[in-house]
Amino acid sequence: MEAMRRRLAGETARAASADEVRELRCQANDLKEMGAEQTLELRSIKKSMTGDGGDHE
Repeated sequence: MEAMRRRLAGETARAASADEVRELRCQANDLKEMGAEQTLELRSIKKSMTGDGGDHE
């Protein structure tokens, strides 16, 4: 029970294998890429709804 409390409190660390680290980094990069794509899509949608073509001359 005490070990669970320490783990929940962030007081313990678990060693991850190189494969686990590689997989987590890959997942993090995929999530970042999806976030960037969604941001661009949202900007495009907002511009189309406001009629702002982005040309400010």
